[in-house]
Formats: sequence, C-alpha cells, structure tokens
Amino acid sequence: MLKAICSSKELTDNSYYDCVRDIIDCQQLQDLKTITHHISTTRFQHCVNVSYYSYIVCRKFRLNARSAARAGLLHDLFYYDRKEYNSGKVRGQASHSKNHAMIACANAEQVTDISVLERDMIAKHMWPVTRPMPRYKETYIITIIDKYCAVLEFCVPKVQRVIHRKAQ
Repeated sequence: MLKAICSSKELTDNSYYDCVRDIIDCQQLQDLKTITHHISTTRFQHCVNVSYYSYIVCRKFRLNARSAARAGLLHDLFYYDRKEYNSGKVRGQASHSKNHAMIACANAEQVTDISVLERDMIAKHMWPVTRPMPRYKETYIITIIDKYCAVLEFCVPKVQRVIHRKAQ
C-alpha cells in the first residue's frame, strides 16, 4: 500500500501513479526505505510525500504535474546520513543542505532521463539555501512542498501519540 502522509488515498491506482510507475520500484529508490528521514519517516516515504503533494498542487495550477511527481520522487536520492555528513564537515566543504541536491540530481540521472525542468526542481529544491534561484514555477512549488512535508513528518507522529494517550 502506497500512501502520502495525511492522505487516505491509495496512490497505486490513480493518475499520480501513472507519472512515476516506471521509476518508483527501481532499486535506487527502494534503498531509501532503509534510511530514516526527518526523525519519524523513511527517506523513501518523504520522497513519496513530496512527489504526491507537488503533483496535486501543480495539477491544480495547470503546471507540469508529471514532472513535479517525478522530481519529487527523486529530489532526495542520496544515501548518506546527513547528520554524520554535517558532523564531519571540514572547513570549506559545502553543508548537506547545499550539497545533497546536486548529489540527488546526479543519482536521478542514473535512474532515468530527466528533463531540464526536473533537473531544476531537484537541483534547486533547497532554495534559498542554494543558488541560483529556481527558473520555473514548479521548482518553487516543490521547494515549498518539501518544507511542508518535513513539518508534517515531524509533527504528525507527535500529535498521533498525544491523541492515542488521551484515548486510553
């Protein structure tokens, strides 16, 4: 069962899934299921969350929802522990926040052909931490959705625990 955080929709039987069907089961993405991300989720689930909500917003605004879905799924395609990366930072080395988008972009190109639009969305999803500015509306959307999903992934499990405790 494939779902996005705070959504009850099964994602494998709708138009969203048609956009990512050819890449979602690739081993490079499946490997993200073993990596914790934003404390309470996996990096794979985070990418699905960003992918799905970017798709929904772009479709609503009649932008390129297919590219948004694909770029969202690939935007954090890196395999190192970001806390270890930052703790071992040497002077002059780019921080994880600045560097991982380019690593994800290079990894995405090994998975599938990515368009200029998808490359912009992946490489610049950390704007304004990274430079230059995004070139496309879809890139701004994925940037905002990425932060929105990070907040949900951090807060929702805490709220669920409080609700569960009160229900007992």
